[in-house]
Amino acid sequence: MPNVYYQTSMQLVFAVKHRKALIHDDFRETLHKYIGGILKNNKHKPLAINSMPDHIHIFFGMHPCDIPSLVRDLKSDTSTFINQQKLSKFPFHWQNGYGLFSYTMSHRSKVIKCIENQQKHHKKQSFKDEYLKILKKFDIEFKQEYLFDFFE
Repeated sequence: MPNVYYQTSMQLVFAVKHRKALIHDDFRETLHKYIGGILKNNKHKPLAINSMPDHIHIFFGMHPCDIPSLVRDLKSDTSTFINQQKLSKFPFHWQNGYGLFSYTMSHRSKVIKCIENQQKHHKKQSFKDEYLKILKKFDIEFKQEYLFDFFE
């Protein structure tokens, strides 16, 4: 469509079902590349993808789309991929729900750096504390019972 321009940078966060530590180092990069391929095939631009054993951060330039369908497809396709390729010794599933946060161009490099440094970052701050901080930063009202399963 002529004369239609947009720039939307989105950070998507979701967790492994029951917060099980199933994303292992031996297939993390394969998972990240697979997610990048899904995004590219749907006209999105992967900017940074990184995961911890129990959750993932995906930062991308978003092409206008049906967001719930995109998230559903990302979760479904990656769970199927991990299970079919037998990358995990245990059945792999994502938790219900997700967080999706938008950023301006001026924040892109800071978000990319934060996502790239997840392993170092989580030595100082738990996923629960990080996620609650993001929700509060974006002034998002939430109910504790609808958050991810956070096990202490």
